[in-house]
Order: sequence, then structure tokens, then C-alpha cells
Amino acid sequence: MPQKRARPLYLAKLLQERTDEDHTLTVSEIIEYLARQGISAERKAVYDDLELLRTIGMDIVHTKTKTHNYYLGQRTFQLAEVKLLIDVVQSSPFLTAKKSMELIGKLETLASAHQAAGLNRQVFVLNRLKTPNEQLYYLIDAMDRAIQTGRVIRFRYFDWSVQGQRIYRRSGAWYEESPVALCVDRNYYLITYRPDQGKYIHFRVDRMDALEVTDRPRAQLPPHFDLASYVRTIFDMHSGSSQRVLLELDGKLLNVARDRFGDLAHYRAGANGAVLVSAQVDVSPTFLAWVLTFGGKAKILEPPEARRALGELAREALARYGEDCASGDEN
Repeated sequence: MPQKRARPLYLAKLLQERTDEDHTLTVSEIIEYLARQGISAERKAVYDDLELLRTIGMDIVHTKTKTHNYYLGQRTFQLAEVKLLIDVVQSSPFLTAKKSMELIGKLETLASAHQAAGLNRQVFVLNRLKTPNEQLYYLIDAMDRAIQTGRVIRFRYFDWSVQGQRIYRRSGAWYEESPVALCVDRNYYLITYRPDQGKYIHFRVDRMDALEVTDRPRAQLPPHFDLASYVRTIFDMHSGSSQRVLLELDGKLLNVARDRFGDLAHYRAGANGAVLVSAQVDVSPTFLAWVLTFGGKAKILEPPEARRALGELAREALARYGEDCASGDEN
């Protein structure tokens, strides 16, 4: 590419990588940089190139002290947004440590080199639990492609052994599923639909292996199916029978309830400072365990079958510690 035509591209790269509000460049410094790239330029040519870059949308800010200084102002992602995205990558258990570092490195290029150095010093929480499945990143891409094109997928599904080895379900036989959506609930899940059973199945993506996208069209979803409403009723991707549940919570748990149910639940004051919460949920063991988390500060009032299920779960848990509870042994 002729030098004259390449000059604005090099200038744009320089501004993107080396400047921000605290790190500016003078025209002389820009000319020196271009010279190192084997491109000669006069001051007027640099001014013209700066104006050209402004006309295509680059926010080139001009300040004046003893010299005329230039830097890239507004970026596609501001520094606070880049930090937020890095925090999300760091805290995602469905990304391996290796893939997390790769993504963070790419995110850092959205900031200037000076800002990226500061961001790099913030990368210190990658020792939290991460998936060991290095294929997950590519599995998600393949599943998304299958969903968009309406194709059946096939894969093998496994559990972990005590020794950290994969134990394949169905003795390693293939699952063939109609993918509906990918959901994130601390981990990545794939929701599929089985028309012969008339129900939806959830799979942990990081426990899927050897996934293939077939040429066969997926099953048709039931009419008027609302995926968003469906996902909001399930607890930690463990499904049960969908029911309207009435909870009585200690008043101090109102924020906890709103964090879990949001505006989809109905809230009203109960007796003695309690809060009554009515919400549509899948009454799964995960939901019941969530209620038990709060001990005597949470109670299921309705429906009766959910109350009985919670009582049975509590009795099973108590039976594991029956002798200790009876003797008062806390060791």
C-alpha cells in the first residue's frame, strides 16, 4: 500500500493504542512515530489526516498547553465498561482459566495500552472455580449455530467420577436433541425440546462432549411458547412441576425475594412484620432447598403438595443428623 494511503491507518492505530485522556500526543510525536514506520509526513498532512479520521467518526480530542495535543476520546467501550466485561469473564465458571485469560487479553485491546496495563494488574481472581472443559467455548458456538438454523444436534453426556474422570451416561450412547436456547445460570445450560414427551430438558454445556450439528430439522416448538417466562420459573435450571407458590418470609428477606423473583412475583405485608410472596415457580428440589436455606424465617403456605414436599426433604436431611441432634453433639 502506498505510504500516503497507509498514513491515516497508522495514525488511527496509534491513537487507539497509545492515547487516552491522560496520555496525549503532539504532532511532532506523531510525525516521529510515522517515520519509524517508514512513512514521511509534514505537519499539514497530519492535520488533514486527523480531520479525515474525525469525519469517519473517531472522537479525536484536541487540547492546547504549550503544545497542541491529541488523544482518542470516546471509544466503542469506555474504560469502566471494559472493566465490567473483564469482571464478568473472571467470574464465569463456565470458562476455563485459559480461555478467560485469552478473552481478557482481547478485551484489553479495547482500551489504550496505558489503561490496559492497569487492567492487567486487576486480573487476580482466576483461582475461583472454573470448568476444566476446554471445548466449551466451541460447543457454545456450534449450539448457537444449530439453534439459529433449526437443526438437531447429537452429543454424548457425562458425569464426573471421584477420580475426576468422565463417566458417560447411557454407556456412551448418543443423545439426539432439538436445541431451543442457551441459558446462563452460573453455568451454561442448553434447553432442548422432546416432542414425544412434551417437555423441555436441560443439559450442562460443560458436560457435553463430541457435539455434532446434523442436517435434520429440529422438532417444532409448541405454539405460543414463551421461553423467557419458562426460564424465569425454574430454579438453577432444575425443573419440577410449575405451580403458584405462596411464601411467608421474615421481613428482612424481602430484598432476597426480590433478587430471586423480581417484579414477576406479588408481594404484600403479612402478620408480625412478615412478607407474603406469591410466585410461579418449578417446585424442584433446588427450590425447596432454597426455602430451607432460611430455616425458620421462610415457610411455604400454599400449595399443600409443596408444603409436604418441603417437609419430606427436611425430614430426610434431619435423618442424616438424627443422632447428633438428639444428643446435642455439635462436633
